[in-house]
Amino acid sequence: MDLSASVFVVEHLHVFDDGEESAKLIGIYSTKSAAEEAVERLKTKPGFRDAPEGFTVDLYRLDEDHWTEGYVTVKHGSLEMEDEQEEKLKEGNETST
Repeated sequence: MDLSASVFVVEHLHVFDDGEESAKLIGIYSTKSAAEEAVERLKTKPGFRDAPEGFTVDLYRLDEDHWTEGYVTVKHGSLEMEDEQEEKLKEGNETST
């Protein structure tokens, strides 16, 4: 795989005991080793050291869509959907029966 048109994205997700989450984009790096070095620099810092397993390093190819589906939003325990998304879900259920 040609990595010249790719980047490495470092993110951190801290899931708390109550289920709340804190997601952070740490940075975008040109090499995997630079991304891994960022993780090493941060994993002993306050907050990060409480969830060192929360780091991810992901390869992303440039000029490509990486999210190709729609989405739903869960907010404070309730499910909220855009009208169009809800209609598409209904249509899909009607055609599958």
